[in-house]
Amino acid sequence: MVAMVSGFFGVLAELLLPGIAVLSRDWPVLQAVATLPLVLLLSYWCCASVFPESPRWLLATVQIPQAKRSLQDFSKRNCVFLQDDLYPGETLLSEIDSVYGEDSQPRYHSALELRRTHVIWKNCLILGFTLFIGTGIQYCFTKNLHTFSNKFYFSYFLRVVTGALACIFLCLSINHFGRRGMLLLSAIITGLSSLLLLALTPYLQGGLVLVLSVVGLLFSQALAMLSAFFTCEVMPTVVRGGCLGLVLALGCVGRAASSLMELQNNGGYFLHHVVFASFAVLSVLCIMLLPESKRKPLPDSMKDGENQRRPPLFLSQPTRDSLPLLHARAPLSEYNPDNYSLLVSATRKMLTKDSLPYRIGVPAHPPLLSNNETQEPETLRDVS
Repeated sequence: MVAMVSGFFGVLAELLLPGIAVLSRDWPVLQAVATLPLVLLLSYWCCASVFPESPRWLLATVQIPQAKRSLQDFSKRNCVFLQDDLYPGETLLSEIDSVYGEDSQPRYHSALELRRTHVIWKNCLILGFTLFIGTGIQYCFTKNLHTFSNKFYFSYFLRVVTGALACIFLCLSINHFGRRGMLLLSAIITGLSSLLLLALTPYLQGGLVLVLSVVGLLFSQALAMLSAFFTCEVMPTVVRGGCLGLVLALGCVGRAASSLMELQNNGGYFLHHVVFASFAVLSVLCIMLLPESKRKPLPDSMKDGENQRRPPLFLSQPTRDSLPLLHARAPLSEYNPDNYSLLVSATRKMLTKDSLPYRIGVPAHPPLLSNNETQEPETLRDVS
């Protein structure tokens, strides 16, 4: 939800940017106006109460005193006093003391630890690749819009409006169809639109080219937004910030590729279009290796991130999620069917057991003497 709200704020900033540019009337003034609000971020660094640290990250990195202080600050702001036993916060702090000992040391992690992982680095690489495609391929669609109108504001506002529609589309769909499914759909439609424009632009009518450009622009922005959102859910808490920074850095590289095309006056545009269209098709295969995070707890430790599973292509049971991301060697079982001697000895032991599950307690053959015949000698003995 926070990622989607930040996406709406980004769209709002792009809508206000042309008006601010008109009021500034000069590029240095516009740059100063756009950079000045970033000074407010220094207050987050100086005043911890303005932007407190995440208790989840503090607990994941075993910073217990800081986590307790953070939880107490949140409880005071929400008018929940931990001194009263009626509130669940007291139980929470006692559970933290029981789980973590007094001598527990903080464990810090960095993005460099991804080198020793198998699943986490692959998820980070795939999501960075999809974000790179989603931001870099947008130029292939916006260039076709210039054929309908040479005005800058037409293509600019159309791109911003499609970004807002993409954000609304994701808010309405990802909770029903899943993150992985919507990311796969966005990559497929982006790749198809790019390939059709690449191969059939001279043979298509102007209206159809406009429709394909708008659809491709819509789903390419959805691909970029969902890649950043998906990264926040798939990456472990201990390295979530570093992994998100790496993925966003790859997205900035895609935007830089579009800016370079503008500076070169569309030189090499065909090669740019071919490369990103091919990447979009390749990303469809890569997205299938990602896990699904819908209705799943967020991974906290590196072990939780490594144990994530991707759902099968055809789900027989909706709640089953048992296919590993990487092929793991099956554990050796105690029973070895290839060893004939073990099989024979196990069979002999089973046959010589006294208590078999299939043995009937009643004897198969009737006794030689009936109950009446056995009782008569006993009565004679008693009389004598």
